[in-house]
Amino acid sequence: MDTYLLEMKHITKKYGENTVLKDMELHVKPHEIHALLGENGAGKSTLMNILFGMPVIYDSGGFEGEILWEGKPVQLDTPMKAMEAGIGMVHQEFMMIPGFTIAENIKLNREPLKKSLSGKLGGKYLSVIDFDQMGRDAREALGQVGMDLDENTLMDSLPVGHMQFVEISREIDKKNVKLLVFDEPTAVLTESEAQVLLDIMKKLAASGIAIIFITHRLDEVMKVADQVTVFRDGELVGSMPIGETSTEQIAEMMIGRKMGEPFAKEKSGGDDQAPFALELRNFRVDMPGERTKNVNIQVKKGEIFGLAGLAGQGKISIANGIMGIYPSEGELYINGTQIEHITPQKILEKGCAFVSEDRKGTGLLLDNSIEENISVAAMKVQKKYLKNFGLFTQADKGRIRKHALEMIKTLDIRCTGPSQYTRRLSGGNQQKVCVARALSLEPDILLVSEPTRGIDIGAKRLLMEYLVKLNQEKGMTIIITSSELAELRSVCDRIAIIFDGKVEGILAPDASDKEYGLQMMGYYSREKGRSVEEHEG
Repeated sequence: MDTYLLEMKHITKKYGENTVLKDMELHVKPHEIHALLGENGAGKSTLMNILFGMPVIYDSGGFEGEILWEGKPVQLDTPMKAMEAGIGMVHQEFMMIPGFTIAENIKLNREPLKKSLSGKLGGKYLSVIDFDQMGRDAREALGQVGMDLDENTLMDSLPVGHMQFVEISREIDKKNVKLLVFDEPTAVLTESEAQVLLDIMKKLAASGIAIIFITHRLDEVMKVADQVTVFRDGELVGSMPIGETSTEQIAEMMIGRKMGEPFAKEKSGGDDQAPFALELRNFRVDMPGERTKNVNIQVKKGEIFGLAGLAGQGKISIANGIMGIYPSEGELYINGTQIEHITPQKILEKGCAFVSEDRKGTGLLLDNSIEENISVAAMKVQKKYLKNFGLFTQADKGRIRKHALEMIKTLDIRCTGPSQYTRRLSGGNQQKVCVARALSLEPDILLVSEPTRGIDIGAKRLLMEYLVKLNQEKGMTIIITSSELAELRSVCDRIAIIFDGKVEGILAPDASDKEYGLQMMGYYSREKGRSVEEHEG
């Protein structure tokens, strides 16, 4: 008979009349990497919120069913009880304090103490934080995830990939952990970083820690998982050993239909005579962890242009610099006109829109409704969705609602309705709201950064096909920054590879895998002392 560490039986959860989990089951063994799969909105996050005793569950009426931990019924109705039992969670959206150091975040609420030699209270020595020990513990935890970082660095100065490893380090540092939940842990990581993390997960499982692995990257599931459980629309579709299934079968179980051919744009190579929609000359962006230097790029009108590169090489900062979110130097031209003193407002007024990689930091108003998030930028920049009453204006709620319903249908945003708070959506559906808000501006140029981060395979296909449709039917110029090179190669006309803050080269999507690999690793810059462009010029 199988011995389970965790059993979740007959779990049902409702929000009002909306049933988000129905008679759900999950059984996890010690030493096991258990992949938990399903499209966004399938119920994975809700089930994990129940396991971790999150307030959102108990503030909305609790749940039906039972949880068994090491064979015994338990009531994990607070995160503290879950942590005391030995459950840790690495969240998809980082749970770190920006103004604290790496060490302070890793040891938060578990700070090592020592006796103070400078004061007593009631005849006893006072206790103070042992910062030296805290630093040693942090360095040890960081070392286990292969990160060579100064533990005194402030969190808000790190790129998102490094933040993910710090959050994992925090959970590893807890000494009583028996089960770790990884929620999309590789979504913000490069391929090499993701492989490091997968190796760490296997080592943790070998040491006796069970792992629940939530991901949309099925290749990673096939590499490391022992067992896979698939949800769809809040119900259990199936659970089986990884050796008894395949990527294709899992994908079909997740989306409820057979997968067609991968989305792909018919690539013409672009019009050589097309004018430039956007041009960068010696463009430099001061974004911590992703700085660029002397970037020169020309994007033709009507093309889909990709920006690729490993984490920390600067690709993320380019769109952020263009939008004025981070300070920049150099020259920026939009439709032939140089933009002086770049600000977000000025760039939006020039017909650009931006979908940020940091959807919570700069992308969403989390405590506002979906329809408010979708319409707010167009209202402020273009005065759309407003009624005029002489000198006064008022939001046109009817037009806002109609447009929001259209975008919810077009992008398949899984929600209870347009008035639902954005905070209550899954990460992938929050991403779709960001896209909907940008598209509400009807831009000439759309900059999209990490568009499929944290989105399931069905939603990825829908979103990328929709971007291609906008490009082909409306002539929209689209600039996509992504760590998913295969996706870029399936839709882009040209792809710039960024290495060490510069353009290493610009490749056709059908260039060889070898050439992409060489340029992403900076082969030409390192071997020749100059970039590919300089070498060829």
